[in-house]
Amino acid sequence: MENKLTNIQPADRLSLVSEYYFSRKLKEVAALNAEGKDIISLAIGSPDMPPSEQTVEKLCETARRSDTHGYQPTGGTPELREAMADFYKRWYGVELDAKSEVLPLIGSKEGILHVTLAFVNPGDEVLVPNPGYPTYTSLSKLLGAKVVNYNLCEDNGWQPDFEELESMDLSRVKLMWTNYPNMPTGGNAQMETYERLVAFAKKHGIVVVNDNPYSFILNEKPISLLQVEGAKDCCIEFNSMSKSHNMPGWRVGMCMTNATFISWIMKVKSNIDSGTFRGLQLAAAEALRNEAEWHVQANIETYARRRKYAEQIMDVLGCKYDNKQVGMFLWGRIPDEYDDVEVLTERVLHEARVFITPGFIFGSNGKRYIRISLCAKEEKLEEALRRIKSLTP
Repeated sequence: MENKLTNIQPADRLSLVSEYYFSRKLKEVAALNAEGKDIISLAIGSPDMPPSEQTVEKLCETARRSDTHGYQPTGGTPELREAMADFYKRWYGVELDAKSEVLPLIGSKEGILHVTLAFVNPGDEVLVPNPGYPTYTSLSKLLGAKVVNYNLCEDNGWQPDFEELESMDLSRVKLMWTNYPNMPTGGNAQMETYERLVAFAKKHGIVVVNDNPYSFILNEKPISLLQVEGAKDCCIEFNSMSKSHNMPGWRVGMCMTNATFISWIMKVKSNIDSGTFRGLQLAAAEALRNEAEWHVQANIETYARRRKYAEQIMDVLGCKYDNKQVGMFLWGRIPDEYDDVEVLTERVLHEARVFITPGFIFGSNGKRYIRISLCAKEEKLEEALRRIKSLTP
């Protein structure tokens, strides 16, 4: 009898993507650590500081109760939705209806999937920044959308080139992904850019989705796309508690837009997942409600101290960078002597035992750049600097 198992093949869509760079590279780093190499990772933006004490206490308090372990609403508890709406009103001055214009997410990456499923048919086009977060590209491809890159360039402050956008054939574009403050480049959000994005969305019937998790990291004036008049009619904004509230592993994000868009996204979400544990939701609401100016400022001061070490590492490596960058990374252009960015990052990994990110993973416009994460204690950053200084010329 023929063994049919030998004929099993993965879905064709898997040929369109590769394993996420960090998923693959961290296996290599783990193997090096197993050999005793003690790699210092300055690659991933995973905050290493804890959330507030009140947040953790609320989680524990809720978990101890016997009546809090059942299924929760897919659309989030009223407490969490209200806290998210209040967060937007308090920090951005944006009014949102907690019942119909706010949708808690299991992290923003989940939101990318759900929004794409809700708005994009196979064969439709999606505008994706280059450089940009790789998930915008990979999930679009997995879902059968055609990715159309638009350029972000250093000489334009990493803002969209609207003349270039207007010159494109936009007839099949359904979504445009933006991310300000920008990752990986650190380009800050600008109200002028937001205003032009809203006008662009209205003119072409495109939904602009702004991914906004870095508002509060080394940024004194956080702003939102939804502050622009009429933005809610044609735009969606994601935000996240991973960066601002030191809660990356809790997987709490938020989606803000008009009630119709929320209902479409909810139709997708309710068929894919169920609500997260009530303790997580109530703790997240606690974090949003009881955050204090001092907590936000403490984060800024911590990242500012760490940033000085990252700048010194860039200087030692001969990289050029904009000191006005915001966010939890430092983005720098490599010296012309290197033909390829991985020549530099692999040398730093294997000779200095420091893991930094090559910019090509964010798109072709990142191939002459590296990214250093600030999510490491100062003593680790100091040791990384010492090791890199010891590299032979």
